[in-house]
Amino acid sequence: MKVSEATIRRRVRFYEVDGARIVHFSWFFRYMEEAEYELWRSAGLSNAPRADIAFPRVAASFDFRKPLRFEDEFDARIQIAEIRSKTLRYACELTLAGEVAAAGSMTVACVRVAPGEPMRAVPFPADIVDRFEVSSPNDSQP
Repeated sequence: MKVSEATIRRRVRFYEVDGARIVHFSWFFRYMEEAEYELWRSAGLSNAPRADIAFPRVAASFDFRKPLRFEDEFDARIQIAEIRSKTLRYACELTLAGEVAAAGSMTVACVRVAPGEPMRAVPFPADIVDRFEVSSPNDSQP
């Protein structure tokens, strides 16, 4: 079975909030990465760099709609929005009590890493691509 999305439940910790007592914007990207990790795990994979390839982020954004505060419990839902030969694009929603707190996206590339050679984009290996699919249009899109 191919995987197209994953959701994690998370509680805001004290060290994640700023002086205004709301989550610092940088944490939203970390939450998206935590959901990404679970997406890969649910596909039976690891997104840790391999000996020959790695998966750097080449684009990331968030639109903030509602603050998250210390001890809020929220969901981070990530979906595969697009699969290309050398990149995967995710869509992510962070929801609090059913309301969208933030919506974002992130694009990761597959790159060859070889000692003494410059990093360059390469196609994702079949063992990765074969485990994922784009979320269906019937799914609610983040």
